[in-house]
Amino acid sequence: MSTSQSVQCFGKKKTATAVAHCKAGKGLVKVNGKPLALVQPEILRFKVYEPLLILGLDKFCMRPHKPRIKAMKYKELTIFRVAMVDIRVRVTGGGHTSQIYAIRQAIAKSIVAYYQKFIDEHSKNQLKQALIQYDRTLLVADNRRCEPKKFGGHGARSRFQKSYR
Repeated sequence: MSTSQSVQCFGKKKTATAVAHCKAGKGLVKVNGKPLALVQPEILRFKVYEPLLILGLDKFCMRPHKPRIKAMKYKELTIFRVAMVDIRVRVTGGGHTSQIYAIRQAIAKSIVAYYQKFIDEHSKNQLKQALIQYDRTLLVADNRRCEPKKFGGHGARSRFQKSYR
């Protein structure tokens, strides 16, 4: 094994792009240098936790009989720290909601890529199936974009009112 086991994956939603750097570590998950518990807006914070909560504790531990996972409390929500990997995410562009969806996609894709590259194919397929069963957009980008405005109306499809008399 190499000394630095790491993968880099990106997630996109509209114009927001998040790049997740996943490497062997002690369980840190940071977004733009801040802990996951401080992601804003607060109402969408749970969306960022989804990939970690879906995959569960047993997926992040090399030895199932002796897990190396610490629980950290933030308000009423208990978040389990990933014992095996550190994930650092940089996100740019878009609005708040688009950034949150790009972050969660980048985290999910980076964990799957890490498992494919450094663990084994069977584990990767289990993670992938669990994520796709919950929400396909965790691994597959949403290619919908805003349609540009055209002349003769207020928007992309709407037209100014026409009078025949």
